[in-house]
Amino acid sequence: MAKIGFIGLGNMGGPMAANLVKAGHQVTVFDLSVEALKQLEAHGAVAADNVSDVCAGADFVISMLPASKHVRMIYTGEDGLINYLEKSTLVIDCSTIDAESAQFVGNTLAQAGIAFVDAPVSGGVAGAAAGTLTFIVGGSDADFNRAQTVLNDMGKNIFHAGAVGAGQVAKICNNMLLSILMAGTSEALQMGVDHGLDPKVLSEIMLNSSGRNWTLELYNPCPDVLENVPSSNGYKPGFMVDLMAKDLGLAMQAAQQTNSATPMGALAKNLYNLMQNQGSGSEDFSAIFKLYSQKQ
Repeated sequence: MAKIGFIGLGNMGGPMAANLVKAGHQVTVFDLSVEALKQLEAHGAVAADNVSDVCAGADFVISMLPASKHVRMIYTGEDGLINYLEKSTLVIDCSTIDAESAQFVGNTLAQAGIAFVDAPVSGGVAGAAAGTLTFIVGGSDADFNRAQTVLNDMGKNIFHAGAVGAGQVAKICNNMLLSILMAGTSEALQMGVDHGLDPKVLSEIMLNSSGRNWTLELYNPCPDVLENVPSSNGYKPGFMVDLMAKDLGLAMQAAQQTNSATPMGALAKNLYNLMQNQGSGSEDFSAIFKLYSQKQ
C-alpha cells in the first residue's frame, strides 16, 4: 500500500480521501477546515498541521482544490510544495482547472524533477462516496500507469486523454455537452408537460426514441420522474449550478484559445449564469428545469 498526501477535503475530496484509507493506504490529509480534518481522522487518516507536512515520504500527493489559482499557489507559489516534494513523488491534481494552469504546474514541477498528472473527475459527490468516479488523466504513459494504482481505489473508469493538460480539456468538453443535454432535456420535458403529457410517460417515450440521453435516463430534471435524483429531492445538489457555471467558463476560455465554435455552450453558460443571478447557485445543475417551468 502507498503513502499518500491528500490536500482538499471538500464535498469531493473528503470521500475520495476516505476511500483511499479504506483501501489500506497510509493517508495524511490537509484542509483549512478543522471539521473536515476531524472527519478524516475518524476514518483513520492522519491530519497534517501544515500543508507541507503531506509531502514527507509520500509516494503520491493528491489535490482536490476549487480553482486554478489555488493549484498554482499550492504547488508553485511562494513557499509552494515544489520546495518540499520528494523527487520520487507523483503529484496527481484532481481539480477542474484550465489546461494552461495544469501545464504550467506540470512543467514547473518537471523542471524540479517531480512528476505530475492532471486527473479531473466526473461522477459527482455520489460517485466520490461510492468510489465510482471517472478520472480523465493527462500525463506521460509511465505516470498514467503509476497513477492508476491509486486512482483505481477512488474510481471505476480511468482514461488517459493525452499529455499534461489533456485531462482538463476532455473534462470541460464533457461538461459542456452535459450542460447542453440538461438544458435541452428540460426544455423538451416542459413543453410536453405544457401540453398535458405525463413527464414519466414522455420520458419513457424519449428514452426509447432518438432523443435518448444520459440526463433523461439517469438524472431526469423533472421532479418525481426518477427516484434518488436531485430533482426529486428539492434539487439538493450532487453537482451545483455554481460548479457547472465555473466549468462552462473554462470551456469558453478554451474555445477562445482555439477559435472553436461553441454557440450551444455559450448559450448554456448564459442560462447557468442566469440561475446564479436568481440565487440558485447552490442548487443542483438539473434545477435548470425550473427556468422552463416558471410561468410569467
